[in-house]
Amino acid sequence: MLFAGSDRDGVANGKITVAYRRWAEARVVEGRIYRTNAGRIEIDSVRQVNPELIADTDAEVEAADRRNAKDVRRRLRGEESHPTFLIRFHLVEGPDPREELAAQADLSADDLAELTARLTRFDEGHQGPWTTETLRLIQSKPATRAADLAASLNRETAPFKLDVRKLKNLGLTYSLETGYELTPRGTAYLETLTS
Repeated sequence: MLFAGSDRDGVANGKITVAYRRWAEARVVEGRIYRTNAGRIEIDSVRQVNPELIADTDAEVEAADRRNAKDVRRRLRGEESHPTFLIRFHLVEGPDPREELAAQADLSADDLAELTARLTRFDEGHQGPWTTETLRLIQSKPATRAADLAASLNRETAPFKLDVRKLKNLGLTYSLETGYELTPRGTAYLETLTS
């Protein structure tokens, strides 16, 4: 989930704990933690609501930092035919485990074995090996648009971005405003392949 403008600040400081979203289907799951541009949030509940039945006096309107029900409806984006979801969440305090993992440049033998096994599974589930090639490409062209990186590999952008997200989840890459770069862990992993 992304939060725009003052909503981002409101979520980051804990003032906003509710969001209304118009989606074809729910994109978040109760109990899961999601990384957002305002920090990590845990979903407390998600349910479909009729936007026409939202009332000015609903506690959720205030928790979403909206002036009234009309303001909630005015700010809904997406296809009007899609259902509206009411999402309750709370900010998750503490360090992001993925960021801590990414900062680890010292790979033990066990770390390396586990990482190699995971990347091998990624390669086998694909139309050929891609993990090492993608990591080396990101290393050689940091902060390059995903579309340009994908094109240099003769790949479509959307599937390429999904694959890079898998590498990010292993702590190997960072997402930048434009493109990606290797993490200390990603750099350390590539160094083991050339040593």
